[in-house]
This record gives sequence, C-alpha cells and structure tokens, in this order.
Amino acid sequence: MTKKLYLPLLMAAVVALSSCDKKLGELSNDNFTVTPQVLEAVGGKVPATINGKFPEKYFSKKAVVEVTPVLRWNGGEAKGQPAVFQGEKVEGNDQTISYKMGGSYTMKTSFDYVPAMAKSELYLEFSAKVGSKVVTVPAVKVADGVVSTSEFVEQTLSSATPATGADAFQRIIKEKKDAQIMFLIQQANVRASELKAAKAFNADVKETSAAPNKKISNIEISAYASPDGGLDLNTNLAEHRQDNTAKVIAKNLKKDKLDVNVDTRYTAEDWEGFQELVSKSNIQDKELILRVLSMYQDPERREQEIKNISSVYKTLADEILPQLRRSRLTLNYEVIGKSNEEIANLAATDAKQLSLEELLYAATLTKDAAKQEAIYNKATQLFPNDYRAYNNLGKLAYQAGNIDKADSYLKKALSIKSTPEVNMNLGLVALAKGDKAAAESYLGKASGTPELNETLGNLYIAQGQYDRAVSAFGSKASNSAALAQILAKDYNKAKTTLANVEKKDAYTDYLNAVLGARTNNASMVTSNLKAAIAKDPTLAKKAATDLEFAKYFTDADFMNLVK
Repeated sequence: MTKKLYLPLLMAAVVALSSCDKKLGELSNDNFTVTPQVLEAVGGKVPATINGKFPEKYFSKKAVVEVTPVLRWNGGEAKGQPAVFQGEKVEGNDQTISYKMGGSYTMKTSFDYVPAMAKSELYLEFSAKVGSKVVTVPAVKVADGVVSTSEFVEQTLSSATPATGADAFQRIIKEKKDAQIMFLIQQANVRASELKAAKAFNADVKETSAAPNKKISNIEISAYASPDGGLDLNTNLAEHRQDNTAKVIAKNLKKDKLDVNVDTRYTAEDWEGFQELVSKSNIQDKELILRVLSMYQDPERREQEIKNISSVYKTLADEILPQLRRSRLTLNYEVIGKSNEEIANLAATDAKQLSLEELLYAATLTKDAAKQEAIYNKATQLFPNDYRAYNNLGKLAYQAGNIDKADSYLKKALSIKSTPEVNMNLGLVALAKGDKAAAESYLGKASGTPELNETLGNLYIAQGQYDRAVSAFGSKASNSAALAQILAKDYNKAKTTLANVEKKDAYTDYLNAVLGARTNNASMVTSNLKAAIAKDPTLAKKAATDLEFAKYFTDADFMNLVK
C-alpha cells in the first residue's frame, strides 16, 4: 500500500510568503505522496511520481519556488527534473499557485540506476524567492530506495544458453551411383555396345562392396519404354527390357561372386521422363507440348495431340524419345563414418585426418570445456573460413564469464558469416554489457535459433517489460524465467520454476529468498539465504542492503547470516 508522505509548509513560511515576512523555516514531509513508497529499478531506470499540495493562504503572490527531486547515496547523488511554481503576481509560464485556495501538483521523475542506489534516499531540494530575496529552505526526505531486483538479470544472464554452431556430421550417409543401358526403338535386346555400360556399372559395385567403410543396400533396375506406340506394345517392351537387363546384371554379379539384392520394375510409357526432358529442352513449341501434358491424362489422347503438332513431332522423335528407351541402373549404398572413439582419438592426436564436420562433432563427445576449446581452436586453424568454431569458442567464453573474450570470438565469426546463432550470441554479450539497444539489434537477426526466446526474455526484463518476458520464457525453468515471474508478481509460478531449475546455483537460492520475503515466509528467507551465501559469500553483502529484505533488517537470524 502506498504510504503518504506530506510536505506542510511551515507557518513561518506561510507568513513569509503571504505577509512579506521573508523568513522561511524548516519543512516536514506531510504534504507529499511518493509512488512507489520504496523506489524500484525498472528497465535500468528508477522512476517516481511525487504528488504535492500547497495549502490555502500559503503561497505568496510574489513567490517563486523551484522543487528538485534528488536521490542521494553514500558518495553520490542524482538529480531529477525540477518543477517551478509561481505566485499569482509573478509574470511567467510556470504553474501558478493560488494564495487563497492553494494548489496541488504532480511531478514525475526518473534516475538512471547505478548499483550504489540500493541504499539511498529520495529528497526534495528547494530554491525559493519572494520578490528578489533568496530564501533558504532545508531539503526534505520523502522516500527510501532502491529495490534493485530487476537488475539481478545481470547475474541470471550467466546461466542463459548461447547458440551452438552445429556440425553436420552424419555417421551413415546414403549414396548412389547411376548408369543407363539404351535400347533401339521397339527392341528389348541388350546390344554389345551397351554391355560396356553394364560392365562399368558392375566395376563400381565390386569396388563399393570391397570398401571397408561402405555397405551396399541394393541395386535397382528401372526399365522404360518411350510414350509412342500402343500401350500393350510398350508394356511388353518395357517388361522385356527389364528382364534382359536383369539377366546381364545377374551374370556379372555371379562372375565376380557378389551377393547383392536386385530389385526390378518397369514403366510402360515414361511420360514423366518425357515431360522432364521437354521442359529442359529448347525445342520449338515447348510450352504447347507441356500444356497438352497438363490438359490430358489419357496416354493415347496425349500421344495423338502431340502428333498433331506436326512442326515439332520430328524433333521429338529424333531428340527426346530415344532418350526414354532405356534401363536405369542404380547402386544404393551407405558410407559409414568413423566411430566416436576414432573421432575423439584423432581430434586429440591428429586432427588433420578429420573433416570439418568430424572435428566439430568431436567437440560434442566431451563435456570438458577445456577439451572443447582445444578442438575448436584446431578447427579455426585447419578451417579458418568457417564461422562455427569461432562461434562455439565465443559460447564457451560466455559460459565461463569472460564476456570480452566471447565478444572477440563472436565478432570474428560474424566477419565470416552473419548467421542467426552468431547474432543471438552477440545479443547475449550485449545484454551482459548492459547495451540493450545493441542486444535488440542483434536479436532482430537471430530468428530461428532455439535459444532466442530465452534471450528475448532476458532482454525484456532489462527493458522492464515483465509480462512480455514471462511470455517469452514460456515453460523454461531457469533463474531468469523465475526472476521475470517474481517481477510480474506471479509468485506461485516463480516458486514452481525455481523448484525445477536443473542446475541450481547461488542465484537460484537468492531468488527463493526474495520470493520468501515477498510472500512473508521468514523461514524461506533465512534457509535460502543461508544456502545462497554458502555457495557465494559475496551475496551476504548484497542481502544486507537489499530492500527486498527490509523487514528483516532487525531480525537476529537474518543479521547473523549477512554480517
């Protein structure tokens, strides 16, 4: 509940300003209301609204009073925007206060937050004149501050997840090799000239079968007839081409003692192949032919309509149709990559024997950050034009808390290629440095990264957009997500989130203590502060001045923890 703080103007001041007695005395705070009662940092600012009231017969008709909000702390202060008020006989553009009726006013002010403000006080300073005479009025304290829980995002950011430049390593890669056996029009026998193609294909099969890192899946034989002539004729023709091709392949496999599964099929009229060849050609009336194919599905009608295009049919017969009289041979096989053990060993002993993808994959085989860093450094040496190793070195540096080092690696990655993951990580670095504008710019180029919403959630906390931050985090169980929920005053959700944080640290415990303070749970405060300070002793000093715990500053258990 907002506490009202009032500023009565001394009777002596009333007399001075209303009866030409120019002596002003001390002021109290009874005529001021400050919202919030305890100031709070929001988005890097400390906003405050000050409502004041000048009582009846107080403000001299010749008086000018300037009121300046000042936030003071040990060793420093910050001044807000002043407001000037004038009596009824003063010529000027400031707010005029009636002598007889008095007057109310509202001042909005904001200070740039600095950590020292955590233990500070808000004062109002006065500069007053009656006519030409300067009157000294002592400053008046009107509020305490500053609750700086929102600035805890600087700590929770350390557990945010940077984006990885992923490897494209595949242990098993499917490959294939193709060959063709061509046939003459209306013939299905495999000519001697085509046996060479079958023999060369068989040599590929033999070589693949003998390779230690390759495994044959099967051989496919697909036989076709061109879409000219009757359907029955073409069906018989395609089937015989399939059978004759299969016999040649089987004979060659048997000769080389190769046991390979052979699958066969045939297509009576290869309209699909016909359409593909026509679309890639430069023949006259190509678009008209393709239109006929789209208009008619019946094979005989298609053939007749195309033959009606007499100007082009001879070109089709000479250039397109012969290419469709064939059997296609396909060798399907798998290339089997190195084992995890082989890759890890080579990464440590002879990285030059690894491809880029294998080397990047090697870093995923260990959880040791030092080993990962060594692998990525080798990758930058062997493959300096790939951004991913630099990005991942930046990720490791960020997770180690070395923000400048992370920034350097990530800027190098960006110079090679501007990718979503590099921009996402630079957004994190910018946030860690307190540069919200740069963070927003980088994150605008990070669409598609899985970690983006988490980073946006942290940005929204830093901007003071707490509900938006909660939405961005979704169901993510992290310190930052819980912080957003606390700031948005969704304490039940925050409690659940903190309970489900996978890697709990000192900040997890500290946030639980804050949650305890906000929900009036004293045991929750002390037990979690004790755990937090045990993990990070510097948090004792923070807690000792943290206004989240103001009601416990006289509690013996609390004071014993933070002393």
